[in-house]
Amino acid sequence: MTAQAAETGFPPLSLLEKAAKVLSAFQSAEPRLTLTQVVQRSGIPRSSAHRILDQLVRLRWLEREGHDYRLGMGMLELGALASHHNRLRRVALPHLHALHETTGHLVHLTVLDGTEVVYLERIGGSDDGSVPSRVGGRQPAYCTAAGKAILAFGDAALVEQVIRGGLRPRTPRTLVRPESLRAELTAVRERGVAFDHEEGFRGVSCVAAPLRGAGRAVAAISVCGNGAHRELERIAPLVRGCARSVWRDMFGPGRHTGNRARPERTAPAPALAPAPAPAPTPGVPRPAMDSMMSWLRFSEWM
Repeated sequence: MTAQAAETGFPPLSLLEKAAKVLSAFQSAEPRLTLTQVVQRSGIPRSSAHRILDQLVRLRWLEREGHDYRLGMGMLELGALASHHNRLRRVALPHLHALHETTGHLVHLTVLDGTEVVYLERIGGSDDGSVPSRVGGRQPAYCTAAGKAILAFGDAALVEQVIRGGLRPRTPRTLVRPESLRAELTAVRERGVAFDHEEGFRGVSCVAAPLRGAGRAVAAISVCGNGAHRELERIAPLVRGCARSVWRDMFGPGRHTGNRARPERTAPAPALAPAPAPAPTPGVPRPAMDSMMSWLRFSEWM
């Protein structure tokens, strides 16, 4: 324990807590701060503050101009993602509850982060406790209905990235051959929904619909349950209708990427060029959220 900690009776701050205090110093109306100002506002010793500032600059969370620091693009991108995810969840919530009441099964709202799906919302009762999902949890995209629904209407390069990462078997029903996954995604584009027949977890079946207009999917809504496999075909139109309702409430009728409204595709969607990545900072790996930004920049959020 440091002398300061002994005097105050509190344990020393962790590195994460110090970094949080440094970032909190930028909450004022002044867009730029010097090292001295950061030290004064955060209460972090000068040597520690300087070291943390340098690390945050390398991570793109801050930018440095001469002797001044300001919030960087990495922090702005994270804020944009949080804002869009919050809006998506807020708009979707009443529709998710209605879908749960109609089907009696567990309902999820998910987005894609890299090669995994992340659960933004989970609507269900105690009877759905056997389905191993939670808000903020992650699952591989290739073995979930929600992940396949997004991949099928997304970037072809991302599908290849998923395949290169390995299609590891989660159950005996997991699609582990690249040609099988590609064929399944083609079928998803033709049907407009994706199925998971116990591919991620034994006994758990799901059906999912992509949240999209005429362009790429930005999220997916799914219905899952231990007994859902008997009802997937009946549930599918309800899930697809729920996704359309959420999209309409977010963007209004007729939202599309072209100059006029287009009917929903029934043929496989053409491959799209991969999103160009920003120039990396030398010696620093790209943050994981860069993969999330690829669909944000080229989707219909804007």
